[in-house]
Amino acid sequence: MIDRRAFLTISVAVATVGMLPATSALAATRLDIFTDSDANISDWLANVVKPAFEKAHPEYEINVVIARDGGLDAVAQRALAALQTKADPQMDFAEEHDPNLPKGGIEAGLWTRFDASIVPNYARVNRLAIQSPYSMPYRGSQVLLAYDSAKISPADLPRTWTALVAWIKANPGQFIYNRPDKGGSGGNFVRRAIHEVNGRDPQVFKIDNFSKEEAQKRLTPAWALLGDLAPSLYGKGTYAAGNTASLQLLANGVVSMVPAWSDQALQGLSQGVLPPTIKLVQLQDLALCGGFSASVIPSIAAHRDGALLFADFLLSEEVQTSVLKDLGGFPGVDWKFLPDALRQQFADVIPTAIPTFPQGDWEAAVNDGWYRNVAPNLQRS
Repeated sequence: MIDRRAFLTISVAVATVGMLPATSALAATRLDIFTDSDANISDWLANVVKPAFEKAHPEYEINVVIARDGGLDAVAQRALAALQTKADPQMDFAEEHDPNLPKGGIEAGLWTRFDASIVPNYARVNRLAIQSPYSMPYRGSQVLLAYDSAKISPADLPRTWTALVAWIKANPGQFIYNRPDKGGSGGNFVRRAIHEVNGRDPQVFKIDNFSKEEAQKRLTPAWALLGDLAPSLYGKGTYAAGNTASLQLLANGVVSMVPAWSDQALQGLSQGVLPPTIKLVQLQDLALCGGFSASVIPSIAAHRDGALLFADFLLSEEVQTSVLKDLGGFPGVDWKFLPDALRQQFADVIPTAIPTFPQGDWEAAVNDGWYRNVAPNLQRS
């Protein structure tokens, strides 16, 4: 799948950043904060979060360690081995890591179980964002509808799936989405169609309930829905090559509306990559899919108390505001804990639900089924 942040950033190799010396007379305790996120996230951690946290807690020094391309999985495996030998896992906090990895880690007691008794600001976390008590969601992203407000008036803006379909058909050639295997914005538009024909109930799709028979039953009606839309799309059934390509068509005025990742679109607007006439809206009957970062703390972290302080700091109003304004991400806390001005500014994108869709066999079946039934003339690369 194409990296949606390639529009704005370039990833770098495994490295260590932000190793500034402690300024206090006594040596500060170093917290090793691992991340395998893209460069925009690691830069933000090193240049925004690190100095702010160290100012609030001068007894600690943040060391941001970049472990991309599977590096963080290897570190987690090392932590599990350390648990078994009661050794130092050499990791205090991991940003963007699935607590289900390595397999058996949760059962062995590898990860800290989060609650407000050890992370007070955890009480602020958006309940919709919690996928596991062993991971702390502090930032996220959802697919939204990005549109040109110079062409679409608020009165004509679709806010339900039915209204969106009607708008696409009433405005032929003005909507496009990318191939589902080429980026999550188009992929999650396809998944929203799948949710629509399954009673708008994302819970019917689980990682462990896949079968060919179930896929045939659940996916086939969506192919008919999307096939019916095809003649009304840009190029009468043309599909963009990725997340960036969709936004470029919108920015250049070729189309009037596309599905887009919230972080990519918000950063594009803040940096002037997208024109100011581009606005964002979320469907209100059932939102398009999204997801939140899964941060973990080893239960045997050498500096677990400091890691818990860091986790609490990430959920503070200061950092959550920065997630929205500087990263273009969605807050991990409930929107009611953000400043009123921000809530009003982003009122059209505040979700009433945060649907997810399983990967693995389900994802493969969606991609394969889309090519076979919706766009059979396209050749998969």
